[in-house]
Order: sequence, then structure tokens, then C-alpha cells
Amino acid sequence: MIIHNVKVFPSKIHLPKKKQLAWKIAEIASDNSKLNKEAVEMVINRIIDNASVAIASLNRRPVISSREMALKHLRKNGATLFGVDSKLTFDCEWAAWSNGTAVRELDFHDTFLAADYSHPGDNIPPLISVAQQNKKSGLDLLKGIITAYEIQVNLVKGICLHKHKVDHIAHLGPSVAAGIGSMLKLKTETIYQAVQQALHTTISTRQSRKGEISSWKAYAPAHAGKLAIEAVDRVMRGEGAPSPIYEGEDSIIARILDGKKALYKVPLPKKGETKKAILETYTKEYSAEYQSQALIDLAKKLKKKVKNLNQIKKIDIFTSHHTHYVIGTGANDPQKLDPNASRETLDHSIMYIFAVALEDGNWHHVKSYTKKRAKRKSTIRIWRLIKTHEDKKWTRKYHDSDPKKKAFGAKVVITMKNGQKIIEEQGVADAHPYGSRPFKRKNYIEKFLTLTSGILDKKESHRFLKVAQNLKNLKSGQLNKLNIEVKKSKLRRNLKKGIF
Repeated sequence: MIIHNVKVFPSKIHLPKKKQLAWKIAEIASDNSKLNKEAVEMVINRIIDNASVAIASLNRRPVISSREMALKHLRKNGATLFGVDSKLTFDCEWAAWSNGTAVRELDFHDTFLAADYSHPGDNIPPLISVAQQNKKSGLDLLKGIITAYEIQVNLVKGICLHKHKVDHIAHLGPSVAAGIGSMLKLKTETIYQAVQQALHTTISTRQSRKGEISSWKAYAPAHAGKLAIEAVDRVMRGEGAPSPIYEGEDSIIARILDGKKALYKVPLPKKGETKKAILETYTKEYSAEYQSQALIDLAKKLKKKVKNLNQIKKIDIFTSHHTHYVIGTGANDPQKLDPNASRETLDHSIMYIFAVALEDGNWHHVKSYTKKRAKRKSTIRIWRLIKTHEDKKWTRKYHDSDPKKKAFGAKVVITMKNGQKIIEEQGVADAHPYGSRPFKRKNYIEKFLTLTSGILDKKESHRFLKVAQNLKNLKSGQLNKLNIEVKKSKLRRNLKKGIF
């Protein structure tokens, strides 16, 4: 790996393109490095994981709406839509929009956390859509996805967006563009311009994850993927981009992030070096913000120790800066304590999540979020006894550069009315790669079967799992087999009139 120093240059100083971060990203995307076997297998795991959560969310309102929009953009030899007959194909950017929304809706796929946050599995829907429309092979797709993960993970390590209230999809646009460029075997110059355009068009604020969180949380990464596809299309036709997009005098760094005196250190593999960043990422066992994964496991264990929940006086959670200020009481969002809050808000409230997991000793992607569940009086009582605190120790663990030491957990102190204190802590979720029972292929398949039960028939389920696990052997034009069909009668519609 090479650590690249990224800083702002005034316009009067010409910064050669080969010294720009976007060019270095493009060089990595176009280097045709050898594929790592473990990375290939992990891509397959994540394709299965994405399909699990996408199929489970097909009849949720945001996904229905995104699908209705995509259905208006039929295209011969285009890309497929989750749930829809595979003989029907659509413009790839609209397929990416709909499929990306389905993947993101339940907040239940993979994650990577470092200087910033990300769900790198968001790269997969736009890459599959472009691959299908362009008749690429399974190996082409693998190469593109591995590249996209590499770029996003390393941008997340090097550049913090949330400090400036910029949404993390600003790292997704460039990674999708780089992944598509790699998959289509585009020239370095073309990928360079696409990366810049994709970044420029995907800057948005974190209000999408603040206060009363709406369905846009699910749409945001799908929109970034769509914009990245359009950026690649434009530059393939010879168009350029604002440049230098990272280092320029009026660039994102200069005007939106740390400013003209900023210095970021972004790691990237050497040109030709095998890309393995996907192996540093982790999926979710539970449908909730990633920092809640270890705390759900912890709550399940504490339930066995707390004999009478009615005797709890207060619950203090000592955790990282991010957990406290984004999904904890440090966010100062009253909505995070409101039983009438949206599902999107509740899955960003560690107080709600911990209360339900402690009471139920379990977590369910639907039942744990119902209006009835959120309004249960006993839950509300526990919920409002919870307070989070930043502990510098946990913040350091959160940012540790060693994947084996990096942790996203907390210490929980439950104080009972009689003065007894019950104390437990946990660093990583049980399903984390360094947890007590890391997710393996069988776990991804089990998650798929659980989430699609009652939606898919066994024949279609078996067919998809067989195809996905044979991805590297799929030939040009065979990637439509990665689509999953659901009986038309099981797909809900939104027939409200729109523009399309």
C-alpha cells in the first residue's frame, strides 16, 4: 500500500493530473491486477447478502416507488429488476436505482467504518446493472466489484466527510465510477474524468440521516450509483470533469471539508497490487445501524442476568464518539426517543434498539420496528432510562488501523433500584470477522433463506444460490441469471401518477 498525501493547491500552481488523487484512483482501477481468491469468494457472499435484503424489502414503500419509476424505462438488452420477470430489461441506470434502493432499505447489508462510514455493498447494484446491459462476464463483474470496494474502503480510511455533515455517498460515487471503469476495461484517462464527475455530483448533506429520517436514506446510495453510471457514460463520449476535484482551489476539500490547509492521507494499493479491501468489511446479522450490532448481542446476554427489568433504575452506555453522537443521546435528536418515529429513525437510535433487544432477547428486521412494538409501555420506560456517553477508549478502538483491534462496541452499566450494578462490555458483534462466530458462506445462505422465506419458491431460491456461487464461470451475457424473480401477484404496486 502507498499512503498518498492529498492537499489543496491554488489555481496558480498547476498540479499535474498524475499527481492528483482521482488519477491515482483511476490508475488502480485500470491496472488489471490479479484477483485474490478470498476476495472473489467474499464478493459472492455479498451478492447473496444483497439479494437477501433486497428481496425482503420488495414490498416496502420506498422500494415499490423506485421500482415503479424503473418500470417506465424499458430497454431491449438492458438490465434486470429484482423481483421482476428477467425477460423484461430496463435502462441500467434505472435498474441500479431500483435495485440499489431495495438493497439499502432495511439497513441490513455490509459496512465499513474508519475515518468515515460506508456500506460498500451499495457498489454492487450499479455494477451488476451495467454489466448486464454491456454483456460482461462473471470475471469482469468480479473485477469491477473488487475495485469498487478497494476504492471506497480506502477513501473511507483517509477522508472524513461526516465531520462536515457531508453524507457518506460522496465516497460511493467515485468508487462506483472506478469499479465500472475497471469492469469495462476503460482507459485511465476516462476513469479519471468519471471519478471526478461522480464525486462532483454526489455531494449532499447528512440531513438525510438526521432528525426525522425519511425514505431518502434508502434512496441516497442508489442515486449516487445512478449518477456515477451517467458520469461514466458522459466521459466515454469524450466529456470532461471539474478538475482537480479533490485538490482544486474551489474543490470539495477546499470549500466543504477541512479547507485550504487540509492534509489527508489516503492509502491505495500499488499499481498492479492485488486488491483485498473487501476482506476488511463486515456484514450485519441484525437489521440496524452497524454500531448497534455488538450492543444487540450484549443486550441478549444481559437479559439473562437482569432478572426483573422493572427494577432497572438507569442504563449507561459508554461507547465511541460516533455511536454517542450519531445514534446515541449525544445526537440531541428528540426523535430518537419518540415512539411515533419512523423506522429509519428508530434504526438510528441505540436507545430504542438496546431497549427492545434487552426486553425481547432477540432482534427481527420487521417485528422489532412495528408501531405497536415501539409504543409498548414497558419498552418506552426502559428506552428512556438509557443514556450514552463518549469514552475515549472506545473512540480509539473505533479508529484503530489494525482490523484485529478495531472495535465498535461499548461498556454497559445497568444500575438497579437496589443499587446493584450489572456491567458487561463487548468490542465487536458476534458475527464480525473477529467475533465469536464470524459469518461464513453458510451464514450468508442461511440469512438469504430466512429473509426470502415465504417470498421465493424453493426452486428459484436454489437456482439463484447455485448461479451466484458459480459467478466466476458465468460467460458474457449470462449475468441476467443473477436476477431473482418473484410471482407477479406478490409484488405490490404504487399506481400514483408521476412524471414518467
